[in-house]
Parts: sequence; C-alpha cells; structure tokens
Amino acid sequence: MKAILTAAVALALGGLVAAADEKKADDKKSDPVGTWKCEYTIGDMKRTADLTITKDGDKIAGTMSWPDQKDVKLKDVKVKDGVLTFSAVRKFMDNEFPLDYKLTLDGDKLKGKVSAEFNGNKQEFDLEGKREKREEKKDK
Repeated sequence: MKAILTAAVALALGGLVAAADEKKADDKKSDPVGTWKCEYTIGDMKRTADLTITKDGDKIAGTMSWPDQKDVKLKDVKVKDGVLTFSAVRKFMDNEFPLDYKLTLDGDKLKGKVSAEFNGNKQEFDLEGKREKREEKKDK
C-alpha cells in the first residue's frame, strides 16, 4: 500500500513539474520585453519602426520610434494570452494619427494588425517584427 501511495505522489509531483516547465516555455514564448525591428507596408511603401518594451514588476511600458519620430510613449500596454496590445500617436506632416496595435507574440517574432483612422476612414495594415538579440553579459 505504501508503494502505491509513493508512486501516486511521485506521479503527481512529476505532473506538476511538467506543467510548470510548460508554463515557463509559454511565458518565454509570449515575453514582449526587448527591442523589436518592425516592418509594415502602407500602399506600396515599405516602412520600418522600432518597438521597445520594458517591464518593471507587473507594469509593462514601451516606446515606438519611426525614422522621423522618436521615442513615442505607448499607452495601455497589455499582454494577455500571447497577444500584445497598445496604442501610440503617430505625428506626420502636422497631423496626428492614433494607432492601435494587436500583435501576436511567438518567441522572437511578432505579427499582427495596426488600425488607424485617416480622414474619417478606418484602415488596417499588417505589421511583422523580430526581436533584436540581447547581448549576453560576460562574467570576468
């Protein structure tokens, strides 16, 4: 009887460890922290932007930079079920365009939609990004 109880406890603990390892892998796959090189196309024009996401405790924040506009603070930054959402305001030729992002995280890649309103018309475009490699700290 003791052997059966010991085996049951061992299987239960093994299952908990496996579940914890799977959760760690999922957390890493949907970790948004880092600098992302993003690309998107509007009309026939390919464009780029840099997205930087930081985390301080449970608070997620970030900035977006375009070639002609730097370090715009993101609003309402959230990650849920591997989806990163936030808003930013793009200034272009004396106009301001609120942009809403919904991006799916997949390890060092992200992909999703950006929606914006131009002259009363809501438009969406695709965005893809790759996380820049983090520099490894070397111990001396």
